[in-house]
Amino acid sequence: MKPMDIENKSLEIITAELGDTNILPQNLAVVKRVIHTTADFDYATNLCFHDDACKIAIDTLKQGATIVTDTTMVMAGINKPLLAKLGGEVFCFVADPDVAQTATERNLTRSAVAVEKASLIKKPLIYAVGNAPTALIKLNELIAANKITPALIIGVPVGFVNVVESKNLIMQSGVPYIVAKGRKGGSNVAAAIINSLLYQIVR
Repeated sequence: MKPMDIENKSLEIITAELGDTNILPQNLAVVKRVIHTTADFDYATNLCFHDDACKIAIDTLKQGATIVTDTTMVMAGINKPLLAKLGGEVFCFVADPDVAQTATERNLTRSAVAVEKASLIKKPLIYAVGNAPTALIKLNELIAANKITPALIIGVPVGFVNVVESKNLIMQSGVPYIVAKGRKGGSNVAAAIINSLLYQIVR
């Protein structure tokens, strides 16, 4: 089978196994893409969408949004040719020498400092966080201080320490979000969400 045939067949299986659902069509496309990436049907119930989150994200991407990720894995998984067609870019600042130095000097995580660096970008911003709860915590701090207003936050870090708490902060921040409740998530999930939004525009 050709790669696209395999993908289409996989999505057919996912659709059949999901059955009838009340999930909105734009949100459902994201849910299916995440399930396709993880083979985990729990995402049908634990992915939470702020009102009109997908519409806002799609409109922002059409305007040539800048995506900032917390790991190079998320950045690597995003379909950059499709993003480039829309005039968008993706960055990950975690490995930048200035971020590492500042993190050491201030006793912060590089993920938190990278969020501060990204906040200086003067373009519509989408944050895609798949690994670092501290990135979400810093985002919430900057939002509360009226220092940033992201178009969308994808909050799907995976793990056990501050993961649930950081996601709850984002869901209460007033900023549009797509969040995976609980401990599940990961860089692959964050990239899958971005790709699903891109596919809704370009395919």
